[in-house]
Amino acid sequence: MEFKEQIAGQPSTQGCLLVYDGECRLCVSTKQKLEELGIGQAKSNVRFLEYQSEAAKRLLGSNYRSGRPDAAFLIRPSGEVLRGLDAFLPLVPDLPCGKLLLWWLRFPSAKRLAEWGYRMVARHRYRWFGEAEPSSRQD
Repeated sequence: MEFKEQIAGQPSTQGCLLVYDGECRLCVSTKQKLEELGIGQAKSNVRFLEYQSEAAKRLLGSNYRSGRPDAAFLIRPSGEVLRGLDAFLPLVPDLPCGKLLLWWLRFPSAKRLAEWGYRMVARHRYRWFGEAEPSSRQD
């Protein structure tokens, strides 16, 4: 197992789909920033999929709800679905200071704080950041 996988404590992201809210400005901006960092490119084995797509509806199955999603999802090749903060944890080792962040998240109180922060931002993201512009919604 690679070092970054040991830190994350999770299998690699090989062939994963990150399902994001394509109507949310914050979500679309985050996707674009991840792509700038090389995540979502051929070398990373992570692909992005808008929650509003028919493919996301089919792949998420019972996790799909009509309307705006309350969290991002990561679909692994095995079919396992991670949501919220857990959907991003396998991507963290590839981010600047990602290994340090994963080390910090090993502490239960830090992980609870991060999960609370994720839920708070997810709940208020349209109020705080608005809707994505139609031209920025395209993949």
